[in-house]
Amino acid sequence: MNTYLSDDSISTLHNMDIKLSSMERAKKWPGAEYIGDDILLVESPSQAPFPHNGRQMTFNLVALCTKGHASYTVDTVERHVSAGEVLIIGEGHFVDNFAPSADLDGLCMMVSEDFFSETISNVADFSSFLLFSLTNPVVPLSEHDQALFSNYFQLIRDKIGDTQSYYRRNVVSALILAMLYDMGNVIYQGIQADEKLKGRAYSIFTKFIQLVEQHHRKERRVSWYAGELNITPKYLSETIKGVSLITPNEWIDRYVILEMRLLLKRSDKTIKEIAKELDFPNQSFMGKFFKEHTGISPSAYRKM
Repeated sequence: MNTYLSDDSISTLHNMDIKLSSMERAKKWPGAEYIGDDILLVESPSQAPFPHNGRQMTFNLVALCTKGHASYTVDTVERHVSAGEVLIIGEGHFVDNFAPSADLDGLCMMVSEDFFSETISNVADFSSFLLFSLTNPVVPLSEHDQALFSNYFQLIRDKIGDTQSYYRRNVVSALILAMLYDMGNVIYQGIQADEKLKGRAYSIFTKFIQLVEQHHRKERRVSWYAGELNITPKYLSETIKGVSLITPNEWIDRYVILEMRLLLKRSDKTIKEIAKELDFPNQSFMGKFFKEHTGISPSAYRKM
Protein backbone atom coordinates (compact mmCIF):
# COMPACT_ATOMS: atom_id res chain seq x y z
CA MET A 1 0.00 0.00 0.00
CA ASN A 2 1.37 3.43 -0.91
CA THR A 3 1.88 5.74 2.04
CA TYR A 4 2.54 8.86 0.02
CA LEU A 5 -0.04 10.72 -2.04
CA SER A 6 -0.56 10.43 -5.75
CA ASP A 7 -1.20 13.51 -7.88
CA ASP A 8 -4.87 12.49 -8.07
CA SER A 9 -5.13 12.33 -4.28
CA ILE A 10 -3.59 15.77 -3.89
CA SER A 11 -5.96 17.16 -6.51
CA THR A 12 -8.93 15.57 -4.74
CA LEU A 13 -7.96 17.17 -1.43
CA HIS A 14 -7.48 20.57 -2.99
CA ASN A 15 -10.96 20.44 -4.50
CA MET A 16 -12.69 19.46 -1.24
CA ASP A 17 -14.61 21.86 0.95
CA ILE A 18 -12.48 20.90 3.95
CA LYS A 19 -13.91 21.37 7.44
CA LEU A 20 -11.80 21.36 10.60
CA SER A 21 -11.95 18.83 13.41
CA SER A 22 -11.44 20.25 16.90
CA MET A 23 -11.47 18.94 20.46
CA GLU A 24 -14.69 20.75 21.36
CA ARG A 25 -17.04 17.86 20.62
CA ALA A 26 -14.87 15.38 22.49
CA LYS A 27 -14.96 17.53 25.63
CA LYS A 28 -18.68 16.76 25.98
CA TRP A 29 -18.29 12.99 26.00
CA PRO A 30 -18.64 11.07 29.27
CA GLY A 31 -15.28 10.47 30.95
CA ALA A 32 -13.29 12.92 28.81
CA GLU A 33 -10.40 14.53 30.69
CA TYR A 34 -8.74 17.61 29.21
CA ILE A 35 -6.78 20.79 29.80
CA GLY A 36 -8.22 23.58 27.67
CA ASP A 37 -7.47 22.98 24.01
CA ASP A 38 -4.03 21.54 24.81
CA ILE A 39 -4.69 17.87 25.52
CA LEU A 40 -7.66 15.55 25.81
CA LEU A 41 -7.89 11.87 26.76
CA VAL A 42 -10.92 9.68 26.20
CA GLU A 43 -11.61 5.96 26.23
CA SER A 44 -13.70 4.10 23.64
CA PRO A 45 -12.47 5.63 20.34
CA SER A 46 -15.73 4.61 18.66
CA GLN A 47 -16.90 7.88 20.22
CA ALA A 48 -13.69 9.75 19.48
CA PRO A 49 -13.50 12.59 16.92
CA PHE A 50 -13.06 10.45 13.83
CA PRO A 51 -15.64 12.30 11.75
CA HIS A 52 -18.08 10.44 9.52
CA ASN A 53 -17.80 13.47 7.26
CA GLY A 54 -14.25 14.40 6.31
CA ARG A 55 -12.34 16.75 8.60
CA GLN A 56 -8.84 18.19 8.68
CA MET A 57 -7.17 17.48 12.00
CA THR A 58 -6.25 20.48 14.15
CA PHE A 59 -4.38 18.33 16.69
CA ASN A 60 -2.10 15.29 16.86
CA LEU A 61 -3.92 12.04 17.56
CA VAL A 62 -2.49 8.88 19.12
CA ALA A 63 -4.86 5.99 19.82
CA LEU A 64 -4.39 2.40 20.94
CA CYS A 65 -7.01 -0.08 19.75
CA THR A 66 -7.64 -2.55 22.59
CA LYS A 67 -10.60 -4.38 21.07
CA GLY A 68 -12.32 -4.71 17.68
CA HIS A 69 -11.17 -2.92 14.54
CA ALA A 70 -11.85 0.10 12.33
CA SER A 71 -11.18 1.39 8.84
CA TYR A 72 -10.72 5.01 7.81
CA THR A 73 -8.90 7.16 5.27
CA VAL A 74 -6.11 9.66 5.86
CA ASP A 75 -5.46 12.05 2.99
CA THR A 76 -7.64 9.74 0.81
CA VAL A 77 -5.47 6.66 1.59
CA GLU A 78 -7.37 3.78 3.23
CA ARG A 79 -6.11 2.57 6.61
CA HIS A 80 -7.07 -0.25 9.00
CA VAL A 81 -6.41 -0.62 12.72
CA SER A 82 -7.05 -3.69 14.87
CA ALA A 83 -6.69 -4.70 18.52
CA GLY A 84 -3.11 -4.35 19.73
CA GLU A 85 -2.23 -1.65 17.19
CA VAL A 86 -1.58 2.04 17.75
CA LEU A 87 -2.47 4.64 15.15
CA ILE A 88 -0.97 8.10 14.78
CA ILE A 89 -2.45 10.96 12.78
CA GLY A 90 -0.57 14.25 12.70
CA GLU A 91 -2.05 17.72 12.77
CA GLY A 92 -3.17 18.99 9.37
CA HIS A 93 -4.10 15.63 7.81
CA PHE A 94 -7.52 14.93 6.31
CA VAL A 95 -9.50 12.11 7.92
CA ASP A 96 -12.65 10.57 6.43
CA ASN A 97 -14.75 7.40 6.13
CA PHE A 98 -14.29 6.23 9.73
CA ALA A 99 -16.03 2.85 10.11
CA PRO A 100 -15.65 1.16 13.53
CA SER A 101 -16.67 -2.39 14.39
CA ALA A 102 -19.48 -2.72 16.96
CA ASP A 103 -17.03 -3.86 19.64
CA LEU A 104 -14.34 -1.24 19.03
CA ASP A 105 -12.64 -0.06 22.21
CA GLY A 106 -9.40 1.65 23.05
CA LEU A 107 -7.51 4.64 24.41
CA CYS A 108 -7.39 7.95 22.56
CA MET A 109 -5.09 10.91 23.18
CA MET A 110 -5.35 14.27 21.40
CA VAL A 111 -2.54 16.83 21.74
CA SER A 112 -2.50 20.30 20.20
CA GLU A 113 0.44 21.32 18.05
CA ASP A 114 1.29 24.14 20.48
CA PHE A 115 1.29 21.83 23.51
CA PHE A 116 3.32 19.24 21.64
CA SER A 117 5.87 21.90 20.67
CA GLU A 118 6.14 23.02 24.29
CA THR A 119 6.50 19.44 25.51
CA ILE A 120 9.31 18.13 23.34
CA SER A 121 12.90 18.80 24.40
CA ASN A 122 14.39 19.53 20.98
CA VAL A 123 13.73 19.42 17.25
CA ALA A 124 15.18 15.90 16.99
CA ASP A 125 12.23 14.64 19.04
CA PHE A 126 9.88 16.33 16.58
CA SER A 127 11.67 14.69 13.64
CA SER A 128 11.32 11.24 15.18
CA PHE A 129 7.60 11.71 15.76
CA LEU A 130 7.16 13.17 12.28
CA LEU A 131 8.93 10.38 10.41
CA PHE A 132 7.25 7.74 12.53
CA SER A 133 3.74 9.07 12.00
CA LEU A 134 4.20 9.46 8.24
CA THR A 135 5.83 6.09 7.60
CA ASN A 136 4.13 4.04 10.32
CA PRO A 137 0.54 5.33 10.57
CA VAL A 138 -0.55 2.04 12.18
CA VAL A 139 1.89 -0.06 14.21
CA PRO A 140 1.37 -3.35 16.09
CA LEU A 141 2.59 -3.25 19.69
CA SER A 142 3.86 -6.13 21.79
CA GLU A 143 1.91 -6.96 24.94
CA HIS A 144 4.63 -5.21 26.93
CA ASP A 145 4.36 -2.03 24.86
CA GLN A 146 0.55 -2.10 24.99
CA ALA A 147 0.76 -2.26 28.78
CA LEU A 148 3.33 0.55 28.75
CA PHE A 149 1.06 2.76 26.65
CA SER A 150 -1.95 1.95 28.84
CA ASN A 151 -0.07 2.72 32.05
CA TYR A 152 1.07 6.10 30.76
CA PHE A 153 -2.43 6.84 29.46
CA GLN A 154 -4.04 6.16 32.84
CA LEU A 155 -1.40 8.12 34.74
CA ILE A 156 -1.73 11.13 32.42
CA ARG A 157 -5.52 10.88 32.66
CA ASP A 158 -5.34 10.88 36.47
CA LYS A 159 -3.06 13.92 36.48
CA ILE A 160 -5.31 15.82 34.08
CA GLY A 161 -8.20 15.12 36.43
CA ASP A 162 -6.28 16.52 39.40
CA THR A 163 -7.61 20.05 38.94
CA GLN A 164 -6.40 21.15 42.39
CA SER A 165 -2.77 20.69 41.41
CA TYR A 166 -1.01 23.99 40.70
CA TYR A 167 1.50 22.17 38.48
CA ARG A 168 -1.05 20.00 36.68
CA ARG A 169 -0.13 21.20 33.18
CA ASN A 170 3.59 20.90 33.84
CA VAL A 171 3.25 17.38 35.23
CA VAL A 172 1.13 16.27 32.25
CA SER A 173 3.68 17.75 29.84
CA ALA A 174 6.52 15.93 31.62
CA LEU A 175 4.62 12.63 31.52
CA ILE A 176 3.95 12.95 27.81
CA LEU A 177 7.64 13.64 27.18
CA ALA A 178 8.55 10.59 29.25
CA MET A 179 6.03 8.54 27.29
CA LEU A 180 7.56 9.68 23.99
CA TYR A 181 11.03 8.70 25.16
CA ASP A 182 9.88 5.41 26.66
CA MET A 183 8.12 4.50 23.41
CA GLY A 184 11.18 5.66 21.44
CA ASN A 185 12.46 2.13 21.04
CA VAL A 186 9.23 1.20 19.25
CA ILE A 187 9.59 4.26 17.03
CA TYR A 188 13.14 3.55 15.95
CA GLN A 189 12.52 -0.15 15.42
CA GLY A 190 9.52 0.73 13.28
CA ILE A 191 11.52 3.15 11.17
CA GLN A 192 14.37 0.70 10.66
CA ALA A 193 12.05 -2.18 9.77
CA ASP A 194 9.79 -0.19 7.46
CA GLU A 195 10.35 -1.30 3.88
CA LYS A 196 8.55 1.79 2.59
CA LEU A 197 11.49 3.96 3.62
CA LYS A 198 13.49 2.34 0.81
CA GLY A 199 11.30 4.04 -1.80
CA ARG A 200 12.85 7.03 -3.56
CA ALA A 201 10.17 9.53 -2.50
CA TYR A 202 10.46 8.64 1.18
CA SER A 203 14.25 8.51 0.94
CA ILE A 204 14.29 12.09 -0.37
CA PHE A 205 11.79 13.21 2.23
CA THR A 206 13.73 11.61 5.10
CA LYS A 207 17.03 13.13 3.95
CA PHE A 208 15.35 16.52 3.47
CA ILE A 209 13.92 16.48 7.01
CA GLN A 210 17.32 15.48 8.43
CA LEU A 211 18.94 18.39 6.59
CA VAL A 212 16.28 20.82 7.78
CA GLU A 213 16.73 19.59 11.34
CA GLN A 214 20.46 20.31 11.12
CA HIS A 215 20.46 23.57 9.12
CA HIS A 216 17.14 25.42 9.62
CA ARG A 217 18.77 27.94 11.97
CA LYS A 218 20.88 29.35 9.17
CA GLU A 219 19.58 28.03 5.84
CA ARG A 220 16.01 28.49 4.59
CA ARG A 221 16.37 28.37 0.81
CA VAL A 222 14.72 25.42 -0.89
CA SER A 223 17.34 25.65 -3.63
CA TRP A 224 20.09 25.03 -1.06
CA TYR A 225 18.44 21.84 0.21
CA ALA A 226 17.84 20.67 -3.36
CA GLY A 227 21.53 21.22 -4.10
CA GLU A 228 22.55 19.16 -1.07
CA LEU A 229 20.31 16.34 -2.35
CA ASN A 230 21.57 16.70 -5.95
CA ILE A 231 18.07 17.27 -7.35
CA THR A 232 16.29 20.29 -8.77
CA PRO A 233 14.22 22.58 -6.51
CA LYS A 234 11.14 21.73 -8.58
CA TYR A 235 11.60 17.99 -8.13
CA LEU A 236 12.24 18.45 -4.41
CA SER A 237 9.08 20.53 -4.04
CA GLU A 238 6.95 18.01 -5.95
CA THR A 239 8.34 15.09 -3.95
CA ILE A 240 7.93 16.69 -0.52
CA LYS A 241 4.42 17.87 -1.37
CA GLY A 242 3.53 14.38 -2.61
CA VAL A 243 4.75 12.67 0.55
CA SER A 244 3.55 15.12 3.17
CA LEU A 245 0.94 17.41 1.55
CA ILE A 246 2.91 20.53 2.45
CA THR A 247 5.77 22.30 0.71
CA PRO A 248 9.49 22.37 1.60
CA ASN A 249 9.13 26.03 2.60
CA GLU A 250 6.35 25.13 5.01
CA TRP A 251 8.51 22.39 6.58
CA ILE A 252 11.42 24.80 6.98
CA ASP A 253 9.16 27.43 8.56
CA ARG A 254 7.71 24.79 10.89
CA TYR A 255 11.17 23.91 12.18
CA VAL A 256 12.14 27.56 12.59
CA ILE A 257 8.97 28.32 14.57
CA LEU A 258 9.53 25.24 16.72
CA GLU A 259 13.10 26.35 17.45
CA MET A 260 11.89 29.84 18.32
CA ARG A 261 9.30 28.44 20.72
CA LEU A 262 11.90 26.29 22.46
CA LEU A 263 14.34 29.19 22.80
CA LEU A 264 11.67 31.59 24.05
CA LYS A 265 10.42 29.16 26.69
CA ARG A 266 13.61 27.37 27.71
CA SER A 267 16.43 29.87 27.47
CA ASP A 268 17.32 33.17 29.11
CA LYS A 269 18.41 34.67 25.80
CA THR A 270 16.89 37.99 24.82
CA ILE A 271 14.64 38.14 21.79
CA LYS A 272 17.38 40.10 20.04
CA GLU A 273 19.88 37.31 20.79
CA ILE A 274 17.43 34.68 19.53
CA ALA A 275 16.92 36.65 16.31
CA LYS A 276 20.69 36.72 15.79
CA GLU A 277 21.08 33.02 16.59
CA LEU A 278 18.41 32.12 14.04
CA ASP A 279 19.97 34.41 11.42
CA PHE A 280 17.12 36.92 11.10
CA PRO A 281 18.11 40.38 9.81
CA ASN A 282 16.84 41.95 13.04
CA GLN A 283 14.50 41.47 16.00
CA SER A 284 11.61 43.21 14.26
CA PHE A 285 11.79 40.89 11.26
CA MET A 286 11.77 37.84 13.51
CA GLY A 287 8.82 39.24 15.46
CA LYS A 288 6.77 39.65 12.31
CA PHE A 289 7.69 36.14 11.15
CA PHE A 290 6.72 34.61 14.50
CA LYS A 291 3.41 36.49 14.74
CA GLU A 292 2.51 35.60 11.16
CA HIS A 293 2.81 31.90 11.99
CA THR A 294 1.49 31.84 15.56
CA GLY A 295 -0.80 34.85 15.87
CA ILE A 296 1.16 36.18 18.84
CA SER A 297 4.35 38.18 19.36
CA PRO A 298 7.53 36.55 20.73
CA SER A 299 7.37 38.62 23.93
CA ALA A 300 3.72 37.72 24.55
CA TYR A 301 4.46 34.03 23.88
CA ARG A 302 7.34 34.08 26.37
CA LYS A 303 5.00 35.39 29.08
CA MET A 304 2.35 32.70 28.53
